[in-house]
Amino acid sequence: MESDVAVSVVLPAYNEEDTIERTVAETLDRLETFLPRGSFEVIVAEDGCADRTPEIATRLANEDDRVRHVHSDQRLGRGAALEYAFQRAEGETLVYFDTDLATDMAHLEELIESVRTEGYDVATGSRWLPDSQADRPKKRGIPSLGYNTLVRLFLRSDLQDHQCGFKAINREAFEALVDEVEDEHWFWDTELLVRAQRRGFDVTEFPVSWTPKGDSKVDLVRDVFGMGSQIMRTFWQLSVSPRITRTRSMAAGTVLVIVALALMTVYLDPSTVLAEMRGADPLLIVLSGLVYLTSWPLRGYRYRDILAELGFSSDVGFLTGAIFISQTGNLVFPARLGDGIRAYVMKARRTIPYPSGFASLAVERVFDLLTIAALAGVMLVGLAVGDPARLAGLSAELTNGRESGRLGLLVAAGVGLAAIAVTAVIVLTARSEQNYVRDVLTRLSDDAYAEYVAGVIESFVGDVQRIASDSRAFARVAASSVLIWTIDVVTAIVVFAAFDVSLSIVTLGVVCFFAVSVGNLAKVLPLSPGGVGLYEGAFTLIVVGLTPVGAAVALGVAIVDHAVKNAVTIVGGLVSMAWLNVSLTTAVEESAEAEGSVESAACQD
Repeated sequence: MESDVAVSVVLPAYNEEDTIERTVAETLDRLETFLPRGSFEVIVAEDGCADRTPEIATRLANEDDRVRHVHSDQRLGRGAALEYAFQRAEGETLVYFDTDLATDMAHLEELIESVRTEGYDVATGSRWLPDSQADRPKKRGIPSLGYNTLVRLFLRSDLQDHQCGFKAINREAFEALVDEVEDEHWFWDTELLVRAQRRGFDVTEFPVSWTPKGDSKVDLVRDVFGMGSQIMRTFWQLSVSPRITRTRSMAAGTVLVIVALALMTVYLDPSTVLAEMRGADPLLIVLSGLVYLTSWPLRGYRYRDILAELGFSSDVGFLTGAIFISQTGNLVFPARLGDGIRAYVMKARRTIPYPSGFASLAVERVFDLLTIAALAGVMLVGLAVGDPARLAGLSAELTNGRESGRLGLLVAAGVGLAAIAVTAVIVLTARSEQNYVRDVLTRLSDDAYAEYVAGVIESFVGDVQRIASDSRAFARVAASSVLIWTIDVVTAIVVFAAFDVSLSIVTLGVVCFFAVSVGNLAKVLPLSPGGVGLYEGAFTLIVVGLTPVGAAVALGVAIVDHAVKNAVTIVGGLVSMAWLNVSLTTAVEESAEAEGSVESAACQD
């Protein structure tokens, strides 16, 4: 028998034992004033409550056939709870509003009829229209205004208020959008409205009277980390990702490289640098490439050890090829998209789940950062103790030197210190029974989004701790990391030799260890493709500050060193792509989708 229900009102409820009965009663009374009996239902979407809300909702449903109780055993999050209830609702017009009834219920008829009879696909109340009446304290008003401004700016929305908990949508629009809306928490409202506009649905916004109730504090985890990151994620998906093609990425990368190198001509004569590079011994340049190539199988061995600790196995040859492909992707695509490519390759060719693929790569990155930060730190301490005059020369160069070098050193210092601090905390807590991540986040936030954030961080920390708690595994991965980066340094030493630089082998070794370590720390942030510009700037500044080598020669060495390493990476990547039959653009698209599914899974864990 077909249902006569036309309107389904969903009340998202989490620990609402003090208010839910009154809210249901007021909702039923208001609906009766303009809808025929039997044409509506009120659904209490009880989201894994820890109080008496489930018992109260069940009793209300048993006492009144217009009320239904949709229960969840676990906390889904506000957005996911709404979706869960809407999918079980009977009406064609789907409505929801916050159970605190902050929005005046006198607007309920206008909300429902905007969709049910006036033909709009989506309707939302607004606290920011000229005729709105919102008694908003500054501690809520200012963040809300800033948030809505960011949404309009980055997501190109035409609406003034995206988070007013007073909305309606027809079933056709909901079913078309539900699979596209990824957030399961507080950003769900905004993403629904933005995607509805992008899909061409008719969205209306009308002024409401609104009085704040309950907690009005700004939640650091939810509002800053949660909502801010979701704006950026949606912006990437809707505005950036669709425009990324291999041709455009390579063109943009080429332009950025040219710009980065061109900026160096402000303080160096390009002809002098080119003259120095032309004078380099080509045989030694080729030798440097062969030396660097020997580090790649070691990367494969190290990755095999990491995967083994996470419960997976694979051969070194395949893993080396996968690393080649992902690093090539980082040179071709912006924002280090190559990192996600490796997870795709591991899933497509070795059926390793995406969460494990991303986790293993994150563990590898921690060891890389820790190793190069430690190498740079050891060299710095050694200089301070053994040759303070040389360190003073570096300080002077830092004060008066080149902008790209100063920026590179600043980025390197920040990244290095952060890597050491984070890794130290992870290792020190590896054997602890206390959940420090969740303890810290719950102090900052009592919102459901904190659970999601804690789950993501704990997954990453847990994988690192799994290796840190096994002394043998930690030692193997750490030793291979040191060897990999030592070969990276030896490559630079051979390039120096090609330029016939008159430095003792001890001095050359110390300088190269320091310059290569800091240069690689500087290029961690994706400020340019492959770190071009920052690496050369930091490398040059350190060489000039610690040795009598001139800036033109130092920059020439830095450019050739970085170019040799990138060339080996690209050639290895092309060979590996042909061998494993992997397309970079396909891998980027698949890995982006996978990251979204991983986040969704984390929300439900």
